[in-house]
Amino acid sequence: MSAIQLAYSTSGLTGLDFTQAVAAIDRAGYAGVEVACHRRQFNVFELDDTELAAVCRQFDRLRVQPACVATASHFFDPQRPHEPSLLAVEPAARKRRIDLIRRGIRVARVLGAPLVTFGSGFRRREHVEHPDFDPAAALVESIHACLAELRDDDDITLVIEPEPGMQVETLAEGQALVAAVGSPRFGLHIDLCHAYCSERDYVAALASAAAQAKYLHVSDAAAGCNVRIVNDSAALVVPRTGATLLVHLPDTSSFLLLDREYPVLFRDGILGRTQASRVDALLAAAGATGAVEMVDYLSLPVRSSPLDEEIFTWLISLPGLSYDVLERARPVARWLRSQPRAGRLERRLANTLTGIAHYHDIPGQGTLDFAASFSALARGGFAGYAAVELYHHVDDWHHALTATLAQLGPVVDRVNVAAATPSEVTDG
Repeated sequence: MSAIQLAYSTSGLTGLDFTQAVAAIDRAGYAGVEVACHRRQFNVFELDDTELAAVCRQFDRLRVQPACVATASHFFDPQRPHEPSLLAVEPAARKRRIDLIRRGIRVARVLGAPLVTFGSGFRRREHVEHPDFDPAAALVESIHACLAELRDDDDITLVIEPEPGMQVETLAEGQALVAAVGSPRFGLHIDLCHAYCSERDYVAALASAAAQAKYLHVSDAAAGCNVRIVNDSAALVVPRTGATLLVHLPDTSSFLLLDREYPVLFRDGILGRTQASRVDALLAAAGATGAVEMVDYLSLPVRSSPLDEEIFTWLISLPGLSYDVLERARPVARWLRSQPRAGRLERRLANTLTGIAHYHDIPGQGTLDFAASFSALARGGFAGYAAVELYHHVDDWHHALTATLAQLGPVVDRVNVAAATPSEVTDG
């Protein structure tokens, strides 16, 4: 493939059955389909040879082709995406993820998909509790176990997707992992939204990583409000700048928002004298000048909300915390986003290196510069599929499918024409 071609991921069409999703992508005019593993729509543990043969026949009838098999983050437990991961502490947990990826390879072999993608995973509470465990080494070992599934005659490449908050978060970390694995059958998967979230100069970072990239994910994004949850401890250092901290107080599982102007204590029960003194010390360390607002934790909103997709994506990106703490923080996040203070939390919650919220928006609805991004990638040597990944837009999938192509199609066409046009050479 000598140009950038647009594909669409079935992860954004999970309200349809798989054949309907593929047909919709074909009708819309995309060149490729990202086949995303899904417990209901495309379960690689349930598919038999007859069903896979039917999928092959459908692709044979259509213009659209399988671009990649995505071993989906939400596959095992939708409430705990990416778990278990390739860097889980327990070997049995790592084996479950390895098994999913190996089955994805077998599906790619049958369908003729050239790529299988996955992420590294997050450092969770289990990693904090096992400081002698090396997640980076476990990740490399797990990837080699996945590569062992490939046959000599397979035309399949495995690719790693850096993601905000993960062990492999930046493009440089992805490139370093590719070098550490040291296999010609392992490469880099760049997500433009993730790069926007994680790179101070994302266009320059894209240009630098383009030569190693085998695959792209595409969605838009915009600035959010960086808020990070941390467990309180004697070793906690409260920064005066950067992300706002939401401190979890383990003794009562209360939360303290260390906003300098609008600090809030989400209190579950009565704080003892020692706990109250600790709250005062944290506020002083943060340089808080405003009066602390007291909110009864049990009064917080627990019903579902239109904000839930955003909050869920933010929560799971926060490393080093137990899922119980993250679940306890969910109603706190709902309150913070529905009770903005002087514009402080009017934007989406973020936990990223740049403050861009990790929320996959329809291209054109955010602030990512797609023309500059695709141009940098093409000039850097990338050619291949750019798959649109809009799992936050399952309910409005038809609009997302058509609006994205209308927005990105002309951009990609111009970039491809420019890449195919020889530069003028002048004699000096």
